[in-house]
Amino acid sequence: MNLLSLLAGTMLSQSSVNSVSGKTGLSSKQIQKLVMLALPILIKYMTKNASSGDGALSLLGALSQHKNNNSMDLQLKDADEDDGAKIIHHILGKKEDKVTQDLSAQTGLGTDQIHQVLSIMAPGLMSGVSNAAEASAAEAAQAANTQKPVSPLSSLLTGGGIFGSLPGGKQEAAPAAQMGLDKNGDGRIDGTELLSLLLTASKK
Repeated sequence: MNLLSLLAGTMLSQSSVNSVSGKTGLSSKQIQKLVMLALPILIKYMTKNASSGDGALSLLGALSQHKNNNSMDLQLKDADEDDGAKIIHHILGKKEDKVTQDLSAQTGLGTDQIHQVLSIMAPGLMSGVSNAAEASAAEAAQAANTQKPVSPLSSLLTGGGIFGSLPGGKQEAAPAAQMGLDKNGDGRIDGTELLSLLLTASKK
């Protein structure tokens, strides 16, 4: 299991999709397709930002301001779109227009619709990464104390918060193949490198 799959599992649950649909008027199918395409891109750019200079420390600071343990569907329903727009702009930087246009071309949605959905997703994305980074740091400390290898995300699979049980009483995750994780030779954009960068920065 990886960060991307965990985030996708919560954002693509029917209740989460319904939350976004209620705010945008888009169909479930349109939202699901956009989320599946957008999540790997956003994680890719977050990883790139965290790998440059003090980027990881800056991101840690931003994550600390977006902690939220409500279920993802409630986070999406209550999302501050103005704040979300600022988050997306910070993540994508000068590439924001290009990414939006590319997603528009792939989904058939207008750029304004793309921008709204991304703005709704952004606060939940930040809280999800924040929770994952904390869990990763806690388990790294536990592994150091016990000298036993521990999966940095294992606690998320049994914990509560946004990564707790989803509808149906089990964890749900989008199949990696459907999310195009290995396209264009980019390798698996699963969030492992991002969590590693954040863990390293948290020790400074």
